[in-house]
Amino acid sequence: MLEKLETLRHEAEADLASITDMDALQKVKHDWLSKNGKLTDLLKAIPTLPAEQRRPFGIGANEIKTMLTEKLASLEEDFIDQAGSGIKLDLTIPGFDITQGGLHPTRQMRDDLNQAFMSLGFEIYHGAHICTEQTAFDNLNFKPDHPARETMDTYWIAGTEDKSADERYCLRPHLTGASVDYLKEHGAPARFVYPGMVYRNESTDPGHERAFYQYEALIVEKDFSFSSGRLLIDTILERVFGKPIETRMRAGYFPFVEPGFEIDMRCQVCGGKGCGVCKYVGWIEIMPGGVPHPNVLLAAGLDPMEWSGFYINIGLDRLVMMRYGIDDVRLFHSADLRFLGQFK
Repeated sequence: MLEKLETLRHEAEADLASITDMDALQKVKHDWLSKNGKLTDLLKAIPTLPAEQRRPFGIGANEIKTMLTEKLASLEEDFIDQAGSGIKLDLTIPGFDITQGGLHPTRQMRDDLNQAFMSLGFEIYHGAHICTEQTAFDNLNFKPDHPARETMDTYWIAGTEDKSADERYCLRPHLTGASVDYLKEHGAPARFVYPGMVYRNESTDPGHERAFYQYEALIVEKDFSFSSGRLLIDTILERVFGKPIETRMRAGYFPFVEPGFEIDMRCQVCGGKGCGVCKYVGWIEIMPGGVPHPNVLLAAGLDPMEWSGFYINIGLDRLVMMRYGIDDVRLFHSADLRFLGQFK
């Protein structure tokens, strides 16, 4: 075996001498030092040798390994130096600034809301972007002839137009449909929030987009007062904006709540003086809200005589506009780095 060791030493030296470029170097390194390389096989044979040969054989094998490792490292450094020798450096040229990315302002707002709601015992829930007509409308007490079912508002998936409600698919036009799915899965009492993007076929303007973010929250308990829902809204807005925010609630119709309300906040872009974002009224609608309709609770398998609660569905992009004084929601999806770079 010692004679074989000497033969391998000469073979290794010959392979090293044959290296002329980086490709050849990598091949020699693989042939000798890889997991299945010649030297690895040699070291594995040591335990099979007679006891008196193991020590000198191990010393010799390690000498070959050291020679290969050092010579290969030296050759690799030489090749790298040669590759860069033709590059001319002008050290007087100013360097480039390192560009750092940052979270999108809508993502920042979502994370802040998550923290605020989790501190109040809410769970974060996520659902699919495509849902059935039953999930989006039937479970939420929308009548069969409700205009929101028409294509002027909802993006229906081609090929499912003639299907039944549980097989007709659309891009989710709101997040509220997932509330019934959540309650069916988890039961009541329940406290959860559901952030995500929704899709509607409507004209864009400074306050509206076809794809935008919502943030829904739902409490279902046996004894939850309406005034507690109002306090929840004011508490969350104060946590997010770092100051008390003036709000108001106006009676409004939404099929999934009874009673239902439009919830407005004082426009933070103009301070309530009137601007294009608030349509010059000083207030901006940020969420619908109200008590879950009995039919919605029934769809979730809950007794409306036993359970009640409170819904809110926040227009997340609009809330970001209020936080930073942004006057056009379309900027959020513009991919304009001059705009996005302000929110690092």
